[in-house]
Amino acid sequence: MRYDFYAYMDRMKYIKRWQLMRSTREENIMEHTQSVTLLAHALATVHNDIYGGNADVLKTVLYAMYHETSEVMTGDLPTPIKYYNSSIHGAYKELEKRACEKITGMLPKEMQGGIAPYINADETSVEYKLVKAADRLAAYIKCLEEIRLGNTEFSKAKKSIEEDLHSRKMPEVEYFFEKFIPSFELSLDELEGF
Repeated sequence: MRYDFYAYMDRMKYIKRWQLMRSTREENIMEHTQSVTLLAHALATVHNDIYGGNADVLKTVLYAMYHETSEVMTGDLPTPIKYYNSSIHGAYKELEKRACEKITGMLPKEMQGGIAPYINADETSVEYKLVKAADRLAAYIKCLEEIRLGNTEFSKAKKSIEEDLHSRKMPEVEYFFEKFIPSFELSLDELEGF
């Protein structure tokens, strides 16, 4: 029997983000997923090692790795449309859920129990909250990159995403802003290195 799960997941590289915005560099959901996974790992580490939390780091990273799974089938619906009203948002959440179920069904039954819990994350968990913050941080960093390259199209998005991130009142996010965000506004020559 043939299983299509990983072939579907590989198609993440064809799904573009920021479709309503002019970008200096296109970004796909595979790149975005890698960025969110890296940032989620950082936030979970800060949560545990700086603030004495007990987030499951592996679970956080796996939630992040699979957080865009549904978009392999649904595409990346722009945020203004996704959150236009509660009716649209609810319908889209249901569509995402169905897409995740369909994609999970593309695994051998023996593997589903080891992967499905990360595709269908526990939305009440601290790990999920960390991933959602990492997702927004990745979007914020994309805005910084675009603005640094002279694309003011991302100015309003940067402001609203930054407000959203600070409104979460998450010490991990504030720590990341203080210690790491300033470096994203530098060129390669300005970063400390070799």
